[in-house]
Amino acid sequence: MTRNRPVPKVSAEDAAFVRELVIYEDDKVIVFDKPSGLAVQGGGGIERSLDELLAAFARSNGKRPRLVHRLDRGTSGVVVTARTQPAAAFLSEEFAARRTEKVYLALVRGVLPPEDSGTLNTLLVKVEEGGRPRMIAVKSGRKGAQAATTHWRILARNGDAALVEARPETGRMHQIRAHLSIAGMPILGDWLYGMGAESAPRLMLHARRLAIRHPDGDVMHFEAPVPKDFAALVSGLGLQSGL
Repeated sequence: MTRNRPVPKVSAEDAAFVRELVIYEDDKVIVFDKPSGLAVQGGGGIERSLDELLAAFARSNGKRPRLVHRLDRGTSGVVVTARTQPAAAFLSEEFAARRTEKVYLALVRGVLPPEDSGTLNTLLVKVEEGGRPRMIAVKSGRKGAQAATTHWRILARNGDAALVEARPETGRMHQIRAHLSIAGMPILGDWLYGMGAESAPRLMLHARRLAIRHPDGDVMHFEAPVPKDFAALVSGLGLQSGL
């Protein structure tokens, strides 16, 4: 007889915290509204991550929900997890096959383009700078380069600031952050591709909506409300008409 694994321990405080982040759950998926600052995965000196907090939803045999995609630590918004291995395989394939629709909001500042919408198509490659990985645009033929496509639309603008909607087709690391920086519109609070804390106290990128096919077959639409700090900066920059 196989003995059940012990259930991973999560403090009552952490369990209450992660349960407050749930925006949808059923027997196959749990969807969270991840706050900025909470890492999706641990490692590298990270003390607390969503992956570890998923232990609060563990079954008696120790099995807990699984991650099927990621957001950067500074990005807030929708994160989908799977309760079972079959659901995880199904959802992971939906992401890999680009059958999802992702909508992000970004607060940017820079040399704004005259047009209000466009598409960024580049080849991105990961490089190490100062011990930190980042993505840069390269020409065809560069080893490790990956095609990346992001559709963008300016929802509101005021001087050199704008509220931008970004819809990535591909899911490269830091894709939206790198693309908007390349376009001359770095995201506020982005210490890697912009001016960091000089422009905002945190990365002003929010995963607003996600549409994905549920393992049961129906396409489901999930939405994370705009965080208070994000909305406050939108208002402070005179961009509230875009929300």
